[in-house]
Amino acid sequence: MALSAFAFPSYITTKGGLTDSCCKSSSLSSSRSFSADLPSPCLRPNTSHSNRKAKVNASLAEKGEYYSNRPPTPLLDTINYPIHMKNLSIKELKQLSDELRSDVIFNVSKTGGHLGSSLGVVELTVALHYIFNTPQDKILWDVGHQSYPHKILTGRRDKMPTMRQTNGLSGFTKRGESEHDCFGTGHSSTTISAGLGMAVGRDLKGKNNNVVAVIGDGAMTAGQAYEAMNNAGYLDSDMIVILNDNKQVSLPTATLDGPSPPVGALSSALSRLQSNPALRELREGVTKQIGGPMHQLAAKVDEYARGMISGTGSTLFEELGLYYIGPVDGHNIDDLVAILKEVKSARTTGPVLIHVITEKGRGYPYAERADDKYHGVVKFDPATGKQFKSTNKTQSYTTYFAEALVAEAEGDKDVVAIHAAMGGGTGLNLFQRRFPTRCFDVGIAEQHAVTFAAGLACEGLKPFCAIYSSFMQRAYDQAKYGVVVHDVDLQKLPVRFAMDRAGLVGADGPTHCGAFDVTFMACLPNMIVMAPSDEAELFNIVATAAAIDDRPSCFRYPRGNGVGVALPPGNKGVPFEVGKGRILKEGERVALLGYGSAVQSCLGAAVMLQERGLNATVADARFCKPLDRALIRNLAKSHEVLITVEEGSIGGFGSHVVQFLALDGLLDGKLKWRPMVLPDRYIDHGSSADQIAEAGLMPSHIAATALNLIGAPREALY
Repeated sequence: MALSAFAFPSYITTKGGLTDSCCKSSSLSSSRSFSADLPSPCLRPNTSHSNRKAKVNASLAEKGEYYSNRPPTPLLDTINYPIHMKNLSIKELKQLSDELRSDVIFNVSKTGGHLGSSLGVVELTVALHYIFNTPQDKILWDVGHQSYPHKILTGRRDKMPTMRQTNGLSGFTKRGESEHDCFGTGHSSTTISAGLGMAVGRDLKGKNNNVVAVIGDGAMTAGQAYEAMNNAGYLDSDMIVILNDNKQVSLPTATLDGPSPPVGALSSALSRLQSNPALRELREGVTKQIGGPMHQLAAKVDEYARGMISGTGSTLFEELGLYYIGPVDGHNIDDLVAILKEVKSARTTGPVLIHVITEKGRGYPYAERADDKYHGVVKFDPATGKQFKSTNKTQSYTTYFAEALVAEAEGDKDVVAIHAAMGGGTGLNLFQRRFPTRCFDVGIAEQHAVTFAAGLACEGLKPFCAIYSSFMQRAYDQAKYGVVVHDVDLQKLPVRFAMDRAGLVGADGPTHCGAFDVTFMACLPNMIVMAPSDEAELFNIVATAAAIDDRPSCFRYPRGNGVGVALPPGNKGVPFEVGKGRILKEGERVALLGYGSAVQSCLGAAVMLQERGLNATVADARFCKPLDRALIRNLAKSHEVLITVEEGSIGGFGSHVVQFLALDGLLDGKLKWRPMVLPDRYIDHGSSADQIAEAGLMPSHIAATALNLIGAPREALY
C-alpha cells in the first residue's frame, strides 16, 4: 500500500511527547492549502472528549431553552444543499453544527426516530459535506441510524416532519429518496463492502471521485466489516473508512438497568487505544522532503497517528491493509476538517481508516445520560426529555417472550439465551438480569450466534436464539445458507429460534420487515415452525420449544402489544402437541385459517361476515410445519371456501397448505382455496395500519374475499 502521499514531520516521532514548536503560523502552499479560516494546527493532547461534562450545544445550553416550535437557525436556513456550505469559515461551521443539532432535536421530538446516533455525528457530517462533494463523491452511512443530519444538509430539511411516516422520508438512507444517498441502509456492517465495490467500480471506469464509508455505532462487531477490510487491503483501491466510535452497539442493549458496553475484544482494544498517549514511530526525514511551510499541515494529521500497536509496530487495521489515523475528536470541527482535507488530497494511498471518537446523544443531556433509552425514541418533550409512550394496558410481545423464557429457565437450568447485541430489542435484558451467566450477547454477529447456539446444544443445553425476523436473514444466508442449514438443521440440533418483529413493522420500513422467515425456515427438512396468535399462545409456544429436544424449532411473533387475553398462571406455558392447531369459531361455507398474528384479523373478518349473515369458521393453525393435516382436511371437506391468511411472503404458510391439499386430492372437487399473503414487493415505511391496508390484509379485505368467492356483494366493506 502506498503511503508516501502523507507527510509527517520528524519532530513528532519521538517518544518523549509533543512540542509546542509547531504552533507558529505560516502560509501553506497553494497546491494543498486549507481555508484561510483554519486555526494554526498546534499539536495538543486530545483530552476534550474524555473530560467534557455533559452540556448541550450553544444554541440550546447557553440560552437554557428547548423549543416547542422550531428553534431559530439563521445560518442553517441558508443551507439547502452541501454546495451552500463551501464558503463558510470554521467559525461558521461550528455555528452550523449547533443549529443543525438543534434542528435534529426538534424534528425527532415531533416524529420519533433514532436520536442519539444522529446527535453524535453532527460535526462529522458537517465536516464531510464541507470537504467532499456529494453526489459525485460517495458517502455511505452504515446502519443509517446516524443519517438525519446528512438528510437535512442534502435538500430534505423541509420533509423531515414526514420522517418514518406514510409517504414520508425513510429513517435510513435510501437510494430512491435522494441522489446524495448512494447506498441504502438499515442493517449493519455493510458500508465497507459496498464502498469497496464503488471504489473498484470507479477505478475500472477511470473516474476519480472519493468514496467514504462511515461505520460504527456498534457495527464493527460484525464479521462482514473485517471481511471487507481484508479485501480492501488486498485490492488497495483508494477509499476512506471512518470508524465512528461512540462505544455503543447499534441498538440499545438494555432498557431496564442502563446501557451495556459493546462486547468483544475489539471494543476493549479501541477503549485502550482511546487512552493511549504514545505516538507511533513514523518515517524519518519527511520534513526535509516537505519543507517548513508544510509542518503545520502535516502535524494536524500526525497528531492523530497514534497506534493500537501490535508486536510488529502496526495497528490491527494496518495488518488488514488499511492505513490508520486516530483517534480523532469527532466533535472538533477544526481537527476534522484538517484531517479530512489532508486525506482527501493524498492520492494513491490505498484504503485509509480514520478513527473518530464521538459521544452518542451529544448536545442533549437527557440523551447523553441515558444513551440506551434515547437511541431510538418516540415523540418526546424537548424541554423535559419525557417520551410520549403509549398507554396500552398490555405489554409488548417482546416482553411477553422474555417473561415466558424466564419462567422456563426458573425450572430448567439448561435453558440459555443468546442475542446479537439486542438485549433491549429482544427483551433478553430481563433474562440477563435474572440469569447473568446464562445469557450471551455475541455482538452484531447473527451467523456466529446461530453456530454458537448449535455448540451449546451439542453439550445438552437448551439454547434460545432471539433474533429479529429481518436480521435472521443475515444468519440464514451467511456462507450460502451454511449456518442455519448446515450447522443446525442438517445435524438436527435442538436450537430454538425466537424471531421477533415478524411481519410488517411500521415506521422502520422494508429493511426491518420480517416477511420472509416462514418461507426460508419452513423449507428446511428438520425444522419445526410455529407462530402464536396472541400473547397467551406465545407463552405456550415458548414452553413447546423448550420441550422439543430432538430437532430445531422456530417461532415468530409480531412487533407491538398483546391483544389482552389472560396469561397462563405464573407465566408458565403448557407445551402444545406438535403439529396440532385449533378451531376458534365453528361456522359453515367459509373457513378462515390464520397463521400467527393474522388469526386476529380472521376473527375480525368473521364479525363482519356475521353482520352480513355469513357464519364463517375461524381456525388457528399454530404450526406451519408440521401442518395439522387432520384439521386442514376437515376444513376442506366441510366448507365451500378455504382462505389461508398470514402476514408473510409468498411461499410461506399458504404454500405449505396448498401443497398438502393438492397431494391429498382435496383440490380435485369443488373447494375454492385462496391465499392471502403480503404482496410480492416491499412495502414502504408508515403506520402499521397503513401498511396492513396497503398489503390487503385488513379484516375487511378478508371478509370481501370470502364474500366474493361465494358470490355475495362486498362493496360495502371498502
